[in-house]
Amino acid sequence: MTKNNQLDWMQILFVFLGGFVGVLSTLPLLPQLISNSGQSLPVPIAVVQTVSVIQSSVILLLLVVLGGWLAPKINLGTPVLSAFLNRSLQKLDLKPILISGVVWGVLGGLLIIGFYLLSAPLLPAEFLENSEDLSLPFYTRLLYGGITEEVLVRWGLMSLFVWGLYRLTQNREASVKPYNYLFGIILSAFLFGVGHLPAASLLTSDVTSGLIFYIIVGNSLFGLIAGFLFWKRGLESAILAHMIAHIVMMLGEIVAA
Repeated sequence: MTKNNQLDWMQILFVFLGGFVGVLSTLPLLPQLISNSGQSLPVPIAVVQTVSVIQSSVILLLLVVLGGWLAPKINLGTPVLSAFLNRSLQKLDLKPILISGVVWGVLGGLLIIGFYLLSAPLLPAEFLENSEDLSLPFYTRLLYGGITEEVLVRWGLMSLFVWGLYRLTQNREASVKPYNYLFGIILSAFLFGVGHLPAASLLTSDVTSGLIFYIIVGNSLFGLIAGFLFWKRGLESAILAHMIAHIVMMLGEIVAA
């Protein structure tokens, strides 16, 4: 087990900035979500956007610092960023990180498409219609979905869950056993799926059990892939896979149009 008790503030800064870019990319999305919900706002949309950015940034910062503190203790990390900051990038074998991210990103995107096609008959018509009308900017999908969500869920929450179970079940000096990582992967993937429910509820007033099942399970499936990559290849591989998965889904939408 890594016995590093010092925070790497440069790592934390770069991880936060990556996640923050994703937060900013969601600003054009808020008016669309509010419009689809049919709700009227008591304040200008700019105020809602500002509050949203501040709230999201505070949560992001807390989870980035949490991950920066806990991840090294359980041998999770950012191999590419760390090598860059340590000026040893030329010594890092990037091939397995890149290949794993691309391959699992493609498979993950195809898995999500397949799950959607199987689940569509169970989903409310209003949800399907509003989902088609809601045009997510490609950069929001790549930056928020690919970077920010991975920073929040994998870097922050998964690190917390792995470390928490490790401290409960093992001696401080013992090597972290695989079941700790599996627990963190599964729990963070489940919460990743649950975290998509509020956005789904804005697209329909008919929140059925089929819709809840689709949102949680569909997103959790990719969460399992991303969690495994974070464990085995580092945060960058999980981010790459998440971006690739969104690209595959966007291509699927183009083909189906």
